[in-house]
Amino acid sequence: MKLLFYRYGSICEPDVIEGFAELGYTVQEVTAEITNKSLTPQESIQIVSNVLLEHPADFVFSINFFPFLSEVCNIFKLPYLCWTVDSPVMELFATSIAHPCNRIFLFDLAQYEEISPLNPGHVFHLPLATNIKQKQACIRSASSSMRRKFSADISFVGSLYTEKCPYDKLTNPPDYLLGYLEGIMEAQLRIYGGFIIEDLLTDEIVDEFKAHLPGFFTYPFDSYLTDKKTAAQLYIGNKISAMERLRIMALLSEHFSVDLYTASDTSTLPHIHNRGLAKTLEEMPVIFHNSKINLNITSKSIRSGLPLRIFDILACGGFVLTNFQPELPQFLSPGEDLIYYENLEDLASKADYFLHHEKERMEIAENGFETVRRYHTYPVRLAQMITLAFGKQDSILDQ
Repeated sequence: MKLLFYRYGSICEPDVIEGFAELGYTVQEVTAEITNKSLTPQESIQIVSNVLLEHPADFVFSINFFPFLSEVCNIFKLPYLCWTVDSPVMELFATSIAHPCNRIFLFDLAQYEEISPLNPGHVFHLPLATNIKQKQACIRSASSSMRRKFSADISFVGSLYTEKCPYDKLTNPPDYLLGYLEGIMEAQLRIYGGFIIEDLLTDEIVDEFKAHLPGFFTYPFDSYLTDKKTAAQLYIGNKISAMERLRIMALLSEHFSVDLYTASDTSTLPHIHNRGLAKTLEEMPVIFHNSKINLNITSKSIRSGLPLRIFDILACGGFVLTNFQPELPQFLSPGEDLIYYENLEDLASKADYFLHHEKERMEIAENGFETVRRYHTYPVRLAQMITLAFGKQDSILDQ
């Protein structure tokens, strides 16, 4: 079979292409958006249409959902397969989500439960995966000086969200609005395994929030998106993630040696070791492999699923200490493949414990590596995708 892969520059794209190739698929790529981020949907439609006319494919694929690709495939009567790796993805609420050509794969079960009623039988739940071969090759090729450079007691690779927090554009909010928002955010910070924000937002609070946030996001085309979902997922969820990551970094760095790989401002974290940005392909695997403890702090907008970072750390033979996510026990074994914490006090306690219990820590990391090697690679996941796309199951959990 031959597929047309529309690319925009996601770090997952090369791994997915390699996975399809391992399964025997021929992959043709459209890469115009990687170098030209100003392409309009109309221009992209023309590009993709021309390619399909000259080089017919059996289906079109993309990372995340592109409404214009669904429109093209609907005209060409071709299946359109896509797989989300981010949350939120506001484009999922576009009315083109309902096209019969769609085969939409969502890594977050909460996201699936929200979107699947918009196109029953054409939306599926599929967790993320990892490329073990690439990561292990990187680790094997690392020099001794590079391994020493990227060794750490505790490390975290990622943004603190402080530099890209749209909530911070809130302007002159009245005291009651600010108090209400701060109250529900503090409540959410204490809850692991559930997202309560949307349920706690009244229509009046949402209207007031919009009135004091210049440029509040509105989807530019016909959609099923509501202001309440936008406020909860795009704005407030993002802000909670920033608050949580700052608190975790402050807490841990006061008691342990913590290396943070980020472009975020860490001026309020005097004890943190800010190591700057890490190169995704050349350095991150070495960091994950040579850190005693790798933190995963899931963005609050990922309401139930497992982020890519968990699978990638395990693929590097790294030890994962993560917050709890509802889907965690479905795909990995807590206590055997990785360790989760229930609150900040538990996080500090478990970090201290596993820094002092090397044998147990290494056994858990080895178990996690073996689990992802067997069940969570791209060829395995893409084979599941094809079965779901042209079969009857709604989730790999049904298989």
